[in-house]
Amino acid sequence: MAFEPKEPQKELKYDELRIYSDEELNNYTEEELKNFKIKHDIPLCEELESGPWPSFVADAKRGALHRRKLGQDRLMIHQDVIEDLLGQLELSFKDGEGHWKHGGIVGVFGYGGGVIGRYSDLPEKFPSIAHFHTMRVNQPASKFYNTDYLRTLCDLWEFRGSSMMNMHGSTGDIIFLGTFTEQLEPIFYELTHVLQQDLGGSGSNLRSPSCCIGKARCEWSCYDTQDMCYELTTYYQDELHRPAFPYKFKFKFDGCPNCCVASIARADMSFIGTWRDEIRIDQEAVQAYINGEIAPNGNAHAGKDWGKFDIQKEVIDLCPTKCMWMEDGKLMINNKECTRCMHCINVMPQALWPGKETGVSILLGA
Repeated sequence: MAFEPKEPQKELKYDELRIYSDEELNNYTEEELKNFKIKHDIPLCEELESGPWPSFVADAKRGALHRRKLGQDRLMIHQDVIEDLLGQLELSFKDGEGHWKHGGIVGVFGYGGGVIGRYSDLPEKFPSIAHFHTMRVNQPASKFYNTDYLRTLCDLWEFRGSSMMNMHGSTGDIIFLGTFTEQLEPIFYELTHVLQQDLGGSGSNLRSPSCCIGKARCEWSCYDTQDMCYELTTYYQDELHRPAFPYKFKFKFDGCPNCCVASIARADMSFIGTWRDEIRIDQEAVQAYINGEIAPNGNAHAGKDWGKFDIQKEVIDLCPTKCMWMEDGKLMINNKECTRCMHCINVMPQALWPGKETGVSILLGA
């Protein structure tokens, strides 16, 4: 069954909703960035730019320069919010302690979750982050977006927040990082009335359910993860938005045991696609892997010469229940002993597939 939303969805057009022009969004040169200095000295933070990996400090400097050139009249909170954020982080490194404090409950009317209140304990020194509240935006199933939606979302957060965000948090949600209390209700209104997007869960409630890409793109998905995620998200709206539990609770939906949204590790109730009949085998394709005619692992390891594929070493010996063996040139599987770990299927995806009698295993508990 194809996934269909239960209510008609408006088609967002960025050009009708945009806040900033192209010139404002691309308002600095790389030469200006090279010579840019924020208003605080941050030598310890800048050490994080010296390694081989991408640095959040470098990205933050881009945002700081962009906001400074936009000007305060084009922003609803302080233009130097990112500069003060880096300044406080530098001080935290020096002092060996964080300088955030939780100042009680803050949120939007009618909801108990979705906003995490955060305040600087040095508001006189860093006034633009005196408030630095986080908002969680409930992601669509499988995190499908179009560019009009994302650009509209980014404009909204640039205008009313720090412009810094996570795409996505480790358990789902778009994470808006840093705004003032006065901006929470306007942001909430724009999200719900214009973007048709809701806040996610936070605190001791049902956290935002999340799912893998499922049958939309994955041939191994054993059930419609998007449909189940959507149904349970809409059914449990009260539990998601109004904390009433002694502790947080999470649903996650994985279409197969590869567990792409880490439901085993990151959920209290995991829905994992599985099958109860036999793994399907194409013996000719198995021989093609053995003979080197098909690259193992979907050719994902092509950047290095690993030598000739060895089915005994790379598949059979790594089976956790030792339920596989070669017999008369054919791969044999004792399916009664198979734990559906997916390793053999991942290594030889053109030779092995999940069975046809598919369903869901539900795991409950920590």
